[in-house]
Amino acid sequence: MTGMPMLRRLALLLLLALPALALPALARAEQRVVNVYNWTDYVDPAVLAQFTRETGINVRYDVFDSLETLEAKLLAGHSGYDVVVPTSEPTFSRLIRAGALAEIDRAKVPNWSNLDPALMQRVAESDPGNRHGAIYLWGSTGLGFNPDRIHALAPDAPLDSWALLLDPAWAKRLAPCGIIMMDSAIDVFPSVLHYLGRSPDSGAPADIAAAEKALMAIRPYIRQFASGGALEALATGQACLALDYSGDVVQARARAKQAGNGVTVRYVAPKEGAQIGFDMLAIPTDAPDKPEALALINFLLRPAIMARITDATHYPNAIPATRKLVDPALLNDPNVFPPEAEMRRFFTVHATTPAADRLRTRAWSRFKAGG
Repeated sequence: MTGMPMLRRLALLLLLALPALALPALARAEQRVVNVYNWTDYVDPAVLAQFTRETGINVRYDVFDSLETLEAKLLAGHSGYDVVVPTSEPTFSRLIRAGALAEIDRAKVPNWSNLDPALMQRVAESDPGNRHGAIYLWGSTGLGFNPDRIHALAPDAPLDSWALLLDPAWAKRLAPCGIIMMDSAIDVFPSVLHYLGRSPDSGAPADIAAAEKALMAIRPYIRQFASGGALEALATGQACLALDYSGDVVQARARAKQAGNGVTVRYVAPKEGAQIGFDMLAIPTDAPDKPEALALINFLLRPAIMARITDATHYPNAIPATRKLVDPALLNDPNVFPPEAEMRRFFTVHATTPAADRLRTRAWSRFKAGG
């Protein structure tokens, strides 16, 4: 009997202590987070840190280096991501048609008004009414190269043409200094088809066969298949020619200059025409943290923030007000912000049919395997 009061006191103390003990767990449960899936080397990390300081929302950031990887993960469902960055065509439009992307509540993204209406109109065909995404960054797909090493092997090489890579006579001469092919059928086939004078959207068996034949002709001279890895290889001089994204090559140029290693890197959108692509800020339908996703998108669409991202990544953005904030050297670089005359030479692609995708995938597998 004498022990009962003591037990009651211990029980009361325990009850009083429970709220304090529960606070760390409660704080963890209420911690806000946004899960981002973006391209490699495609953001300024300091921007994400500022977002967390301002909002208290932590950013979990994963990267991919091909549209195939992104598309497969989102179509499988339950990716766990809140903000993803697919290219407008073909991936963004396919994800919309598959119901994998949510409509964005613009009332919760007031900085949407900062976007360039003309550029947003360019992606409206992929997303009627621009309901599912805002342009993050954009650029072209062309050739990155080291002019000094190429001239040493082929002084008369056509540096302004797709022939530099896709003509087997030139590819053979340049093979000793290292050629890298982008590891993405989605990105490569349109450029090859366009070079051959065929529609970059074509899924006709004869056109795919022609593109495969052209690729097979240069297959012996390709040292490596890579996407993100091409940047480092160009910057260090391990490769002299790569099919790559414009901003990646401009980043490689900057890294080589900073390293002072004597490596010169240039980018060219070939004279025959180059593909232009827009990378979109989008929210998966099953995103677990949609309010946080909207907060991040609104933050990224601030002119001051997007200007810093352009400075870090060397890709142009779709917010006109950033022009007075971006590094003048980038603003005046036609490889970063192409003049209107060059914009007219760019082409965009459209979504292909499942049958065409299967043809391209099989052809790409044979190309990578070498036959």
